[in-house]
Amino acid sequence: MPPTPPPTEAATQGGPRRPGNAGEVLGAFLRLGLTSFGGPVAHLAHFRTEFVERRRWIDEQSYADLVALCQFLPGPASSQVGMALGLQRAGGWGALMAWIGFTLPSALLLIALAYGLTQHAGLAASGAVHGLKVVAVAVVAQAVWGMAKSLCPDGLRAGIAVFSALLTLWLPSAVGQVGAIVASGLAGALLLKLPPQAAVPHIGYGVSRAVGAGALLLFAGLLVGLPLVAAASGSGLWALIDGFYRAGALVFGGGHVVLPLLQASVVPAGVVGQTEFLAGYGAVQAMPGPLFAFAAYLGAVMDGPITGWQGGLVFLAVIFVPAALLVLGALPFWDSLRRHAGVRPAMAGVNAGVVGLLLSALYDPVWTHAIQGRTDFGLALAAFGLLVYARVSPVLVVALGAAAGWLLG
Repeated sequence: MPPTPPPTEAATQGGPRRPGNAGEVLGAFLRLGLTSFGGPVAHLAHFRTEFVERRRWIDEQSYADLVALCQFLPGPASSQVGMALGLQRAGGWGALMAWIGFTLPSALLLIALAYGLTQHAGLAASGAVHGLKVVAVAVVAQAVWGMAKSLCPDGLRAGIAVFSALLTLWLPSAVGQVGAIVASGLAGALLLKLPPQAAVPHIGYGVSRAVGAGALLLFAGLLVGLPLVAAASGSGLWALIDGFYRAGALVFGGGHVVLPLLQASVVPAGVVGQTEFLAGYGAVQAMPGPLFAFAAYLGAVMDGPITGWQGGLVFLAVIFVPAALLVLGALPFWDSLRRHAGVRPAMAGVNAGVVGLLLSALYDPVWTHAIQGRTDFGLALAAFGLLVYARVSPVLVVALGAAAGWLLG
């Protein structure tokens, strides 16, 4: 992302906000990247404490407005909020440093896990790794449970979710997943009636409409062009780049939805085995920072054109490119876009559709490759109870699941 001039001073809680520098942004987000456990909702709470209350980089209302924008966009909402905060504080380099600081700690830990699995072949078949796969069942079930309660509050949206699940079970590929998202958005725009939303003030981020339009055109051009390049070249590398970019571009509703999109890109292609895929997905729940860091694990563990730490860093960057382009492109247009009558119903339909997408993934590949008997089902049920009802930290649940898998194995 090219550097942009820092924004002018604006009033915030407790006094004026002074422009900062990229080093300051990196330090703040690196601390959050090391300590922010609990998923996107928890990340946004950590950001509010750090940047609204403690550092006072942004006021309460402007932060709420920014969170609304990033939840509206596809992509990892907490990472996009972080990029925008870095952009506002220190321009384009600030946005880059915010992403690096928040993402790198978990990415490096996951690359280390990938090296462990590739260097020790028996580790992938161990009881501890099987325990991680069983915990993934509970984690995805928790995500479906929570998302369904908030995103499918009526019969119409529940029906959209069911249709999306059936379509992706019938067409278990990228075509079915993209088709489900598009059909859900159309259904929402045509059928849903939502009450008007109260207006909130707009805050500038130093991004012109010309720059925003260029970012959106580049986003769309890559989304359309990468599949064509992959098909024309016949290159496995370009096919993987296309798959990771598409996963980052089409994730609505939270980081867990990236699971079926990435699975469709790497497992059928034979570059990552189903066991390794689900083991990494279970492990990422115990990491701080964004769930999208899972891409670093896949890039490092894959048997593909590039692998190891180089593959981890390349595919980590690829999956976040659409998120950065969408934030840069949407910020100048957000004020007018959110007033459009059809936007909110369409997005509500898409959000209901991704509940169905994740429900489909809960069955295949998560359930079908992890639950092999009553013992596994009991372990998954116990993990689900700890997460949903006891509200135990996912870090502890993952550790207990791995230990239980090792003991039972």
